[in-house]
Amino acid sequence: MKTVRIIHLYADMLDLYGDSGNMEVFSFRCKKRGIDCQIDKYSIDSEIPDFSSYDLIYIGGGADLEQQHISADLLKCREGIIDAYKKGTFLFLICGGYQLMGKYYRDADGNEIKGLGLFDYFTVAPNSRRKRCIGNIVIETEIAGKPVKVVGFENHGGQTQGVKTPFGKVLYGNGNCSKSEAEGYCEKNVIATYLHGPCLSKNPEISDYMIEYCINRGEKEHIALEPLNDDLEKECRQVMLDRLLRK
Repeated sequence: MKTVRIIHLYADMLDLYGDSGNMEVFSFRCKKRGIDCQIDKYSIDSEIPDFSSYDLIYIGGGADLEQQHISADLLKCREGIIDAYKKGTFLFLICGGYQLMGKYYRDADGNEIKGLGLFDYFTVAPNSRRKRCIGNIVIETEIAGKPVKVVGFENHGGQTQGVKTPFGKVLYGNGNCSKSEAEGYCEKNVIATYLHGPCLSKNPEISDYMIEYCINRGEKEHIALEPLNDDLEKECRQVMLDRLLRK
């Protein structure tokens, strides 16, 4: 079976609420199935790699200051990331990583951080830093053709607008904007979300969707994933669902 190759961007700067743990979960679930998982890291002033040679590009979340620091460097990678996206590399984007793939992010002071413009959405923070979307969140989405309730934790001031294909419907919490019905952005090879936690530890279906996508990239015949015992993960999630969605 092929080696899944991942490049983790700005792991030293974008790691809110355990976001780097997503890569630990992804790698663990690969290895449980005998799938090799290679995770390379890229940060400011590193040599720009061939992004299209990777099966997955991962970017975690960070505060406004970190996003400002990496913005210029990320823009240098723009053409390579766009080329990779067009060639089918999967993009998994959390919070700040999600925002920076849009047109721009305007912070509470009115400073505009230019995004890659890969997608049409944009993000604007309210003037007051006290106005934030913060707390536990539950969304309902569809993964591999099946409905799934996804749980996580959100903490963002930015209000993301212009999203045409959200990741899921908000059942509890805020989502892309304060008290909105939609959360995140999604395509076949893109999952962008505000869910921290890390997201994948609570929601194994998302991990497996991305793993299956990656091992089938470039393959002529479909390779099915061997199921894992996720009883513990699902029981833990159910506790949160019962707590947050009880009538």
